[in-house]
This record gives sequence, structure tokens and C-alpha cells, in this order.
Amino acid sequence: MRRITISVEDDLADAFDQLVAVRAYVNRSEAFRDLVRKALDEAVIEDVDHAQAECVASLSYVYDHHERQLASRVNQLQHDHHDVIIAAQHVHLDHDNCMETVILKGKIAEVEACVNAISSQTGVTHAKVHIIPR
Repeated sequence: MRRITISVEDDLADAFDQLVAVRAYVNRSEAFRDLVRKALDEAVIEDVDHAQAECVASLSYVYDHHERQLASRVNQLQHDHHDVIIAAQHVHLDHDNCMETVILKGKIAEVEACVNAISSQTGVTHAKVHIIPR
């Protein structure tokens, strides 16, 4: 490992120490490493040149199962993207709402296309994706 030293304003250092405590990090270094990894992952995902890079991802979304043909449309989209979807889990939240979590693997551009196709459907009320470059 390499040691680096950084200087930050007192308010920023206090806020960072609070984050370290709230998230139960063992020390500042581990928290800092996590933040750097996250920033680097986001940079890869946002970089157009890396759209062909491999990734794994999870997409969780909530939808109203009474929405006309939505369950059928989502099911068809999952079949259309069978090459990137490796698993799916369906949960009944209440009388009206279901939640699905889909695990994806493939090129970032292909995974994002699948995520966008599903999350943009009318009746999908919440969607959150977590993409991890490989």
C-alpha cells in the first residue's frame, strides 16, 4: 500500500469523521478507499468510451401490477434482454404493488439499454440501478 496525505477544511474533516462513525468504518482510510472506488466506478460508467466495458448490475423496481399489460410487457422485455439478465426475483409488496430485482451481466451499454427499457415503462413507479464495472 501507498500512503498519501491530504488537507481538507475543518468542516469537511468533521463531516467525514461523522460519516466514518455512522457507517462504522474501522478507520478513515477504509472510508476514503470506498469513496475513491465509488468515484472511479462512476467515472467508468459515465465514460462513453467504456460503454463496451463489462459490468454486473442490479436493477430493483416497483410497479403497479394493475397497470394494463405492464407485467406482460416487463416479462417480454426480460426475454428480449435474456443475454444480460441472469436472475430475477419477484415480490408482492401489497395488493397493488410488486417489486422485482433483476441481476444483469454484460457490456455497460447493453445493461443500460435493458435498465432503461424496463424502468421507463408506464406503471413502474420507482427504479434504482447499481452498476459495478468489472
